[in-house]
Amino acid sequence: MMNNRPLQFVLGLIGVLALASCDSGQVPSPADRMAGDVPVDIVDEGLVALHGEGLVAGAESFYFAAGRNEVEAALSNVLGEPVSRNEIDECGAGTMAMTSYSGELTVNFQEGSLVGWNIGTAPEGEAAKIQIDADVVIGMPAEELADTAGYSPIEDSTLGEEFALSDRVGGFVDGGSVSMLYAGTQCFFR
Repeated sequence: MMNNRPLQFVLGLIGVLALASCDSGQVPSPADRMAGDVPVDIVDEGLVALHGEGLVAGAESFYFAAGRNEVEAALSNVLGEPVSRNEIDECGAGTMAMTSYSGELTVNFQEGSLVGWNIGTAPEGEAAKIQIDADVVIGMPAEELADTAGYSPIEDSTLGEEFALSDRVGGFVDGGSVSMLYAGTQCFFR
């Protein structure tokens, strides 16, 4: 009976080398992947860009499900340390941890993963470092919403005058103007 060990070793080595050669080294970074979804002028070392699938902080992109430590570190590099952290056990979606930054940006986490964001003030001053990938901004008059791409009112919302900009971004109108924008999972009691 022949010993096939050397042949098995050589075939195994060839397989490993073949798999290794499949990686071209051209795998795009998260920031490169996001470049197609977020306008290039938003991806900037000194800015935070909010979009319907997550956010970009400086040159780092985070989809919903990204780790809390990484997201908070990147946001702190751009916006400074958080102004508050809290946890709510009784959210309809389950226990939610929230980290807030200046400019009324709050990012939501569940089980250590990014699940949503909301912002409730017009970006000016220090908050001007926060941009929103939408044709709507905080403070925009409500009568201009109807002309915005993807806009649709959410009829019978128990939270007030609520609207959707797409299937991923929504917001609220209060006092005749946009008062909040959000994406992902929120701790809203409907």
